[in-house]
Amino acid sequence: MTESSERNDLAGYACTSAASRGRRHVEEFRDNRPAFERDRDRIIHCAAFRRLEYKTQVFVNHEGDYYRTRLTHSLEVAQIGRAIARKLHLNEELTEALALAHDLGHTPFGHTGEDVLNRLMQGYGGFEHNLQSFRVVDELEERYPEFNGLNLTWELREGIIKHASPYDAPTEIMAEFLPGLVPSIEAQIINYADEIAYNNHDIDDGLKAGYITLEMLEQVDLWREVCCTVKQKYPAIDDKRLVLQTVSALIGILIGDLCCTISSNIATHEITSLEKLRQVNRTMAHFGDVITARNIELKRFLFKNLYRHHKVDKMRVKAEIFITRLFETYLRFPNLLPPKYQSRLEMFGLQRVICDYIAGMTDRFALDEYKRLFEPYERV
Repeated sequence: MTESSERNDLAGYACTSAASRGRRHVEEFRDNRPAFERDRDRIIHCAAFRRLEYKTQVFVNHEGDYYRTRLTHSLEVAQIGRAIARKLHLNEELTEALALAHDLGHTPFGHTGEDVLNRLMQGYGGFEHNLQSFRVVDELEERYPEFNGLNLTWELREGIIKHASPYDAPTEIMAEFLPGLVPSIEAQIINYADEIAYNNHDIDDGLKAGYITLEMLEQVDLWREVCCTVKQKYPAIDDKRLVLQTVSALIGILIGDLCCTISSNIATHEITSLEKLRQVNRTMAHFGDVITARNIELKRFLFKNLYRHHKVDKMRVKAEIFITRLFETYLRFPNLLPPKYQSRLEMFGLQRVICDYIAGMTDRFALDEYKRLFEPYERV
């Protein structure tokens, strides 16, 4: 069955199903959804996506039901990404699929988990969560009888490999994915949709936790200006609604600036097709100079006052102990690994299999497994 086409108002530089480089494995499909819509649906239904519900963003899951998790973060990135794609006449389904997939390989306990696994895997290929997300969709998911992985399109797999942010940068790009060349604009905007989402929801969560305050945020020019605008419009607004309205307005400003800058770059470089984008080989997606400077100030504030808050650091230290002890215990006693993982030892090696197992854990499962292994009265 042939795949149906996307909507007919896409820009010439947008990715389309018709022009996709295809999938690794030939399949016979039951319906005629466009290729990138099918990719999105496969991601939503995979096990790794569901596990994001119990993986840390900043606050560990058991600290409160209000705080964002990797799952809610991914949904917010998808919403922001689609808004940008719609304004620029890009492929919304590809953008959404990339957003939903960008954290599939993330470890329990946020970036601490990633750092610890990378240290433990030195000499065995290291660990980087973009590569792990790729490994999840290309190898580790087990849903189909003919192959492992989700058999996603080349364009989506390229976007996963080339995702970049202040916390994540591609360290290894296979020859198949054109190393040294920029990815599609859909893939590029996910880098900024990711940043817009986590900066703003981390403010919200940090205020809710009491780790930062509105008074402290007055130090940040971008926040102060947007907040003042909201207060002028709603003089009697309470603090809770003030925060939510300021965050919403700030997201709108960042999306607007990003779209204007991308449109300007596309016009300047006369980008009329994906092929021309590869020829020019320049990143189209970034903020303008003014917003870039103010966004850096906001990120520095969050790093100092939230991500390095002493209570967040306490959990970081505990997480490092949990993951290190789990890894070292499985390394010494591989028979403690589940049978499915033991069956992969010959193909991938003990260290990589342990890494896959731990990276796939939720915060909750990792804590429970720690108790099962090290607390004498805990049932195994």
